[in-house]
Amino acid sequence: MIQHRLIRILLLPFSLLYGIGVALRNLAYTTGILKSVSFSIPVISIGNLSMGGSGKSPHIEWLVRWLKEYVSVATLSRGYGRKTLGFKIVSVEMNALEAGDEPLQFKRKFPDIGVAVSESRVLGIPQIMAHYPQTQVVLLDDAFQHRAVRPGLNIMLTEYRRPFFGDYLLPSGRLREWRSAYKRADIIIVSKCPSGLRQEERDAFIGALALMPGQQIFFSTFEYGDPYYFFNPAYRGGIDSETEIIAFTAIAQPEYLHEYLLSRCGTLTTIEYEDHHYFEAQEIANLKRRFDALPSSRKMIVTTEKDAMRLDLHRDFLNELKIPLFVLPVQVRFLFGGELDFTQAVKDFLLNFKA
Repeated sequence: MIQHRLIRILLLPFSLLYGIGVALRNLAYTTGILKSVSFSIPVISIGNLSMGGSGKSPHIEWLVRWLKEYVSVATLSRGYGRKTLGFKIVSVEMNALEAGDEPLQFKRKFPDIGVAVSESRVLGIPQIMAHYPQTQVVLLDDAFQHRAVRPGLNIMLTEYRRPFFGDYLLPSGRLREWRSAYKRADIIIVSKCPSGLRQEERDAFIGALALMPGQQIFFSTFEYGDPYYFFNPAYRGGIDSETEIIAFTAIAQPEYLHEYLLSRCGTLTTIEYEDHHYFEAQEIANLKRRFDALPSSRKMIVTTEKDAMRLDLHRDFLNELKIPLFVLPVQVRFLFGGELDFTQAVKDFLLNFKA
């Protein structure tokens, strides 16, 4: 702990320089030196102040699952980690190198919606409209810092255990911009909450947050489903107190996942890589050796849906090694009856939108 604090102190000058640069950029947008573009179609941004791990993708999927029953929806992401450049329409036949893991996940889970990637959201939105003229709302993935687009509704996520107001600017902390940037958000979602979060804990969090007038706040948690077999999603695997599990992941902040698995299984071994890491054949071979070394006959390898998009690049090798890889699905659930109020807030935005 002392060493961690010392490193943070040593990095503070770099955080200050970074913060000055971010502040000048934001000032340029606020004063109009740099222009933000708005569009004649509803645009909803879902992002955060911190580096990864707040649960943006499950929240975007929640919105897609709900919205697509009523309107034609499309998503636009940067496509972090992809090896392609420029605007791309994502298809189910693509791989993570072409589309990025999260956009590919959106497309494969919701093949009937438009999914696109582009480094520039300003250029990407008109191109989405050209390819999908029926689109009625665009969801911008991880665009809270993308000030070039002025979204009609700005949703910001913050983790319950790692709230932005207790964090610091990069590189001494995880914040991409100063804490005060939360004031730009129309809706704040506190994600990854304990499922049994008490009312007094909720109220204490809200008090520490100090909401701005007009801002709405919601609390959400993750609900995991039964893991499904990587090679045949129709087959589900069960987890019980006698199951030995290897969690094989490359996501930000995997502790929440690990705690869930530990509460269900007998023993848990974790193999972790950096967020969006592209697995190599030797890492998969090592995974096989680690799995074979487990003494139990009741054992399985569990990964996330996002990791599965990158592991799909090694599908033949995984099959050749006969690795029993299971994918753990996750969905968002709003706490304190917040689902109705959240959907109403989004409805109000869409119904009152004026081009």
